[in-house]
Amino acid sequence: MGFLIIGFILLFILTSLPSLWTKHILNKHRTPHPDIPGTGLQFAEHLVNKLNLSGVRVEETDQGDHYDPIEKVVRISTANAHSNSLTAMTTVAHEIGHALQDKEDYPELKQRTALIERAAVMQKFGGFALMITPILIPLTHSPIIGVMTFTAGFIAMGVPVIIHLSTLPVEFDASFKRALPLLEAGEYLNPKDQKVAKKILFACAMTYVAASLSSLFNLWKWLKALKR
Repeated sequence: MGFLIIGFILLFILTSLPSLWTKHILNKHRTPHPDIPGTGLQFAEHLVNKLNLSGVRVEETDQGDHYDPIEKVVRISTANAHSNSLTAMTTVAHEIGHALQDKEDYPELKQRTALIERAAVMQKFGGFALMITPILIPLTHSPIIGVMTFTAGFIAMGVPVIIHLSTLPVEFDASFKRALPLLEAGEYLNPKDQKVAKKILFACAMTYVAASLSSLFNLWKWLKALKR
């Protein structure tokens, strides 16, 4: 019992604290910066032109900052689109990093995109299977029902694990191999602010690590429950 309590405490630390720390870091550096001209949206458009990202559009969104490799769109949240804070500039550089990955046919990005598209279909199947299983159980005692239930549960628990793990290298590459060098080479930030940008990107990366650990833990709990 004591071991279980310790396990849950460690899980809370590994999954919750990184998210709380990330929010703290992002909010801390959301204040307008006196030395940065233009907004996040303008910075994104500037980088798209400078880096010759032909076919890539920039637009404001209320769905969170992200790059859409299918539509070829860098979407900047409203909070960052109209701000010149360090958080806004760093976030934009990160999303442009994904656009650069796409331009260079970065294999991991393509694999993740394909995986997410397949996952949507698989999860629809999983949801349908879980929905009809209670109906089929009274009608038949076929072992196929057990296989169907296990498959549906594994899709629900296992697919998020695969997606989160495939996301990690893509996000780290966009942040530390593309966004940071991009900010430094363009001299958009002074050395002190460059260090802050690195801290912001590291904080964000930890949320992906936490999400991966959380999904792994959920899968472990589900597999453990099957053994009972």
